[in-house]
Amino acid sequence: MTNSLDSFKSRKTLKVGDKTYEYFSLPDAEKNGLPGISQLPFSLKVLLENLLRFEDGRSVTADDIRSIADWLNNRGKAEREIAFRPARVLMQDFTGVPAVVDLAAMRDAVTALGGDPTKINPLVPVDLVIDHSVVVDFAGNPTALQKNVDREYEQNQERYRFLRWGASAFENFRVVPPGTGICHQVNLEYLAQTVWTKKDGGVETAYPDTLVGTDSHTTMVNGLGVLGWGVGGIEAEAAMLGQPISMLIPEVIGFRLTGKLKPGVTATDLVLTVTQMLRKKGVVGKFVEFFGAGLNSMSLADRATIANMAPEYGATCGFFPVDAETVNYLTTSARKDDRIALVQEYSKAQGMWRTEATADPVFTDTLELDLGDVEPSLAGPKRPQDRVVLAAAKEGFRAALEGEFKKPGEAGKRVAVTGKDFEVGHGDVVIAAITSCTNTSNPSVMIGAGLLARKAAAKGLTSKPWVKTSLAPGSQVVAEYLEKSGLQTDLDALGFNLVGFGCTTCIGNSGPLAEEISEAVNKNDLVVAAVLSGNRNFEGRVNPDVKANYLASPPLVVAYAIAGNMQVDLTREPLGYDRDGKPVYLKDVWPSKEEIDAVIEEFITRKVFQTKYADVFAGDANWQAIEVTKGLTYSWQGTSTYVQNPPYFVGMEREPKPVKDVVNARVLGLFLDSITTDHISPAGSIKAASPAGEYLRDHQVRPQDFNQYGTRRGNHEVMMRGTFANIRIKNQMLGGKEGGLTIHYPGGEELPIYTAAMKYKDEGVPLVVFAGKEYGTGSSRDWAAKGTTLLGVRAVIAQSFERIHRSNLVGMGVVPLQFKDGESWQSLGLKGDEIVTIKGIEGDLKPRQIMQAEIVKSDGSKLAVDLICRIDTLDEIDYFRNGGILPYVLRNLVA
Repeated sequence: MTNSLDSFKSRKTLKVGDKTYEYFSLPDAEKNGLPGISQLPFSLKVLLENLLRFEDGRSVTADDIRSIADWLNNRGKAEREIAFRPARVLMQDFTGVPAVVDLAAMRDAVTALGGDPTKINPLVPVDLVIDHSVVVDFAGNPTALQKNVDREYEQNQERYRFLRWGASAFENFRVVPPGTGICHQVNLEYLAQTVWTKKDGGVETAYPDTLVGTDSHTTMVNGLGVLGWGVGGIEAEAAMLGQPISMLIPEVIGFRLTGKLKPGVTATDLVLTVTQMLRKKGVVGKFVEFFGAGLNSMSLADRATIANMAPEYGATCGFFPVDAETVNYLTTSARKDDRIALVQEYSKAQGMWRTEATADPVFTDTLELDLGDVEPSLAGPKRPQDRVVLAAAKEGFRAALEGEFKKPGEAGKRVAVTGKDFEVGHGDVVIAAITSCTNTSNPSVMIGAGLLARKAAAKGLTSKPWVKTSLAPGSQVVAEYLEKSGLQTDLDALGFNLVGFGCTTCIGNSGPLAEEISEAVNKNDLVVAAVLSGNRNFEGRVNPDVKANYLASPPLVVAYAIAGNMQVDLTREPLGYDRDGKPVYLKDVWPSKEEIDAVIEEFITRKVFQTKYADVFAGDANWQAIEVTKGLTYSWQGTSTYVQNPPYFVGMEREPKPVKDVVNARVLGLFLDSITTDHISPAGSIKAASPAGEYLRDHQVRPQDFNQYGTRRGNHEVMMRGTFANIRIKNQMLGGKEGGLTIHYPGGEELPIYTAAMKYKDEGVPLVVFAGKEYGTGSSRDWAAKGTTLLGVRAVIAQSFERIHRSNLVGMGVVPLQFKDGESWQSLGLKGDEIVTIKGIEGDLKPRQIMQAEIVKSDGSKLAVDLICRIDTLDEIDYFRNGGILPYVLRNLVA
């Protein structure tokens, strides 16, 4: 609903065909007091329209609107807070289940406070796509898909029953059932509209499609001219409940693209290059917008591939303006004709339509890439920004083996595999997975993989026997065109059978390696590799047995499955040998652009999209067979190990209690740079010997039914035990020893972090965590913040924070504090046995104020350290004072 005061007289009507829409005109606003706004980056025009539409004199003022025009003078350097209201919210089930759990708990809490539970309802449209629960337990054979689906439903009945309840209990809330595809691809192919409309009192308003999503790769839809980004589940819940998202008007980095990609170079190679460049530039907390003549020949799928990886290059978004290619894609993907016409006419009327003649917008700063300079590439072995050109991948792995993995002189080490007629060794590719929204949305690389498989199979090449091969398309559209073109048969011949529709290997749902291979790897401490067409390759993420992980295009995934080892130089050495014993090189089987385009032209049609999305919310027979409970509030099952009523609102009163300073806290962990949300709240498998494993065993769950952390995010008991429990996390209190351990003081006992935290809780001792730079990078995991607060951590003190995680900490009532430049816990000589007191939380708290920590060392000496309080906005102070964003919203609704 708009509450526009219309200070800049921008309200107008737009006739498209036989329909008339109301809209807020940027050209009119420019004439009526906002000079120069036509020069703004396209992404900022979207924010400006949002403010014009929601101007109410309170959350959005005329001065807020002027501040966007003023951006042209300060380029985002002036820190001005605005309130952004997205058109809709997108969720996947890992982050969606806990969000719906929180909504259900809020209904209970409202009832307990004497309020109306129906007030707890999404106020903007919410789509939840179930895409994160399928695990590659079975792979490499024709029955894998059905077996994985059966296993998924067997393991997730409780969660799916709960989500079906949510779909019936809440208004404005739709669930896309399992087996449809990855949320970002379903968003790109079906949900997103580029221009959104809403009827209110007989008037239909048109405005840019915008969203926030509970997955950091929500940015993929930026390729379609839709502004959106990932937020924590906590922020998403608030947006659903009508709270504006407070944000600082961002700097916008313009990325000029020129030229064309060379033959043999893929969109994956391009995005790995872009990621490396932008990481080097430093774009955390900034918008990135792409412009230049290079867009003229760039497909929508290639744009979406680049936009998808905004979290990997660190930006809030990676935006592409609307142009003729946007309309081509909307047409092919079977959007309605009147919507396509509206997108074109609205974008032109607003000055949001890009053509070859469009003048370059004003940016904070720019960088440039000639597409012709991009080389075939991978990224690894541990981070998406660690790009290595294909020709240097062999030497890159060997250097990592000697340095990173500390195996000098062992490059040739190979060991026998029990019961098999082959050996495995360092660098062997044990997982080759075509997976993840980044690339499975892109027909050119998917068809390229199929054609490479066809050519390789024709020459008698096969995947190596130690490679676990899998294909998890991001939507049923992909499966359809691979099937109809015959390319699925070719992929099957190399073991790339369908394993499921969803986010698999990229999030740790790779499933187990064969037992005998896992045993050989672990017994001999082998550094084996995964090659995946994903966007994340952080250590410990893909598979617990695999230390080296490489991101690559789908055709290269197939090539490495054939070569079988990272120590093969695919640019110079043969992939394998044909039936006559002749060497076959990568160039012999690499498909040409013409071959790929011919398949796209014939098999990717509007009809395919129409058919596959005709009944997208219905689900298969498994989904329809799930019994649905009715009722405004949920009937919690005390025995459930998947869904539990969380403790956030227990004993909550109508008025918040005053917040207190942190006094005499102990240190739970000392961490180095780049601690990711995967380290803090891991995805992937649950170890039997971990606190979470012990909890499940105590509740009569067999280890084979543990499932994974992601599927149990609706149970706070499991998730708080998984916080800081990643197998690769290194707490420097223990000299860098791997695993979720700490030392409990004053006794000096080594304990699992959860166990120590509960012991401190019993003793009434608050906790703090110290860290380095980029604390909380990675996926937008709400449990990294929720788990932190449930462990009793009052403050996290780091050199810098990732945007979403900082916001989530505040949203859960934890203070993020930042060292001043040049200071760190190392420079202070901390060991983890100190006692920490933080003053300044009580009283008149201001955004980004300086606070002081008093640190008492074990020898009795004291340090006084100034810290920047990273509660950045006035709204965040309100959330913090209420103990978090959800209690704040709840109290407002009850009031």
